[in-house]
Amino acid sequence: MRGASIQGALLVAAALAWTTPGSAEEPTTRVVLNGVPTPVFFNDGDSFRVLGGPLAGTTARLAGFNTLESFGPVHRWGEWHAYELYIMAKMATLNARRGSWHCTSDLGRDGYGRILWVCPDLAVDHLSKGLAHTMNVDDEPARAEYIAAQRLAIAEHRGMWAHGVPEFVLTSAHSADEDPSREFAYDRRVSVRYGHSESVRHQTTYLECQMVCHDENTVDAARSDVAAGRLLETPSLNAQLARFDTIHIGQLAWRWARTHELPSWLPQDLRAGVTARLTELEREGAFGPVTTQPGACFRYVSFTRRYGAGRATCLDQH
Repeated sequence: MRGASIQGALLVAAALAWTTPGSAEEPTTRVVLNGVPTPVFFNDGDSFRVLGGPLAGTTARLAGFNTLESFGPVHRWGEWHAYELYIMAKMATLNARRGSWHCTSDLGRDGYGRILWVCPDLAVDHLSKGLAHTMNVDDEPARAEYIAAQRLAIAEHRGMWAHGVPEFVLTSAHSADEDPSREFAYDRRVSVRYGHSESVRHQTTYLECQMVCHDENTVDAARSDVAAGRLLETPSLNAQLARFDTIHIGQLAWRWARTHELPSWLPQDLRAGVTARLTELEREGAFGPVTTQPGACFRYVSFTRRYGAGRATCLDQH
């Protein structure tokens, strides 16, 4: 079956290769941008370039989810080969190009100058097929409908979840020598359970094409959810915590049990009381043991070596 899946994946890659970005024949997709039907070109599954209308020439990054990197075989977890997950990235691009989507934005931009768009129909479609994972760049949980779509895909072993489900997807790796002026470099990993980001700070200089992996501390999810319910029922905290939905409370308990850290969205005036109650629950054994297991990996290649004639050779390996 694995050989057949690779053969089928190669056909997908061939289908994507019929045009190149910037060519006169690049495929267009109809996306309704703030109510205006607009032609765009998807260069991967979570970003596009606007081809017409008042925003022509702008580039877009879609918020709330992430598709795997499509510049080469850089992801690995579970029983997947890195090249198979690379094909998943290509399949996400094809899925985006074949649909018709609706997106809204206040026209704010990210650090790369791209306009940030929210496209719920595309996000749910990707996530339910296992072609993307939920992602926020801060420690806010993902939207409830995105988490629900992803959990369905995981339960049915679709797409990228067919051969293993890590606690986190490692989405970037940065070598310490990229910016010597900084005390720490960081690698970003995104929670599969809640979609928030957690940074791994380090002082390691990576070799080109090195597969960077981080172990994961985790607790039993079911026990953590029960403990989250008990936290919410605490008389001295209930009225104040009631403003948050169950996803936020679940993420709060799960993260604290793993790391003894509280997310930044929790107000300062609640932190002491929440910490005291979580500590009490931990002493009672509510969370169970914290275990360490191998996590997802990401192949380190500096940005300048990902594209063009100077591309790292490991990015062409199957």
